[in-house]
Amino acid sequence: MKTKIGTLQMRRWILKAGATNLDGLVLEDAPMPEPGEGEVRIRVHAVSLNYRDQLVLGGGFARLPDRDLVPVSDGAGEIDAVGSRVETWVLGDRVTNLFFQGWYDGPPKANLGFGLGGLDEDGMLSEYVVLPADRITRTPVSLDYAETATLPCAAVTAWNALYGDHPIGPDSKVLVLGSGGVSLFAMLFARAAGAQVFATSSQDAKLKRLMDFGASDGINYRDIPDWGKAVFERTGGVNKVINTVGTATLNQSLEAVTYGGEVALIGLMAFDDSSSGFGLLMGKSATVRGVAVGSSQMYEALAQAIDTHKVRPPIDSRFRFEDVKDAYRAQSSPELFGKIVIELS
Repeated sequence: MKTKIGTLQMRRWILKAGATNLDGLVLEDAPMPEPGEGEVRIRVHAVSLNYRDQLVLGGGFARLPDRDLVPVSDGAGEIDAVGSRVETWVLGDRVTNLFFQGWYDGPPKANLGFGLGGLDEDGMLSEYVVLPADRITRTPVSLDYAETATLPCAAVTAWNALYGDHPIGPDSKVLVLGSGGVSLFAMLFARAAGAQVFATSSQDAKLKRLMDFGASDGINYRDIPDWGKAVFERTGGVNKVINTVGTATLNQSLEAVTYGGEVALIGLMAFDDSSSGFGLLMGKSATVRGVAVGSSQMYEALAQAIDTHKVRPPIDSRFRFEDVKDAYRAQSSPELFGKIVIELS
């Protein structure tokens, strides 16, 4: 923070209107925001990237064509200013943002939008942000800021996938696809619940890491294209598939799931309109449920689980605030295993 002509300034990253690559991501000085009625200001200590942020960068997802945007949906920090009529927060409280505004419990609400860092909602890639007092929540006591910054999107999505419907238990079998943030969080939470976890990957080296991470077994889907059938044969069918890819893997996911099980469909990576899997869906009385992050109550439940079971978020690597473009490049690498974090302090 510095003074410029008597006005307090901060730094933030802006994705310029119309930009579709990292050339349009610019570090700039901006006036320090002040919280209004019902708002708080957060000094941001860390943010994390999601695949969703790559889609926003590319311009085809959650973008307005004529608006500059502060990107990135997830961050953590401490409250350093409180607006009027705020009674739930005080200076120094350690907090993280909630992905959506107004989804506290139950099923998703109408008009939730696309979360922070999309459309007309500036995100967390800034030294200071102002948010409504009900758009934030307390950090798990066992985590630092960098670890907490990984939670609002990926961890809440994983929790919703596991517990939002057909909740898992200690006797459950769970299949995760790949080694992205949602898959790794789902594995950690499922293992904490006592469930068995199985995994797929295109790389044997990643499969080994997934096994070390807690998976009971793994399948290289390039070597075994009919991996869903292979999973079913090895396990007798899994109770839950965490499908972080998209509809292109829906048929195989339905092959893997047991009778009465659920495919939690999350992914935005690969789509195939022909992947209906109708016969499998009917024959197994299975459920396919779309999962889009989750509610604030889900965050509170996972935060309690993190503290109770000493779950450590899976961080691949950390970057400085000045090196945001390098962080974006790392997040899009096929070698990624876990979350990319950008630390401001």
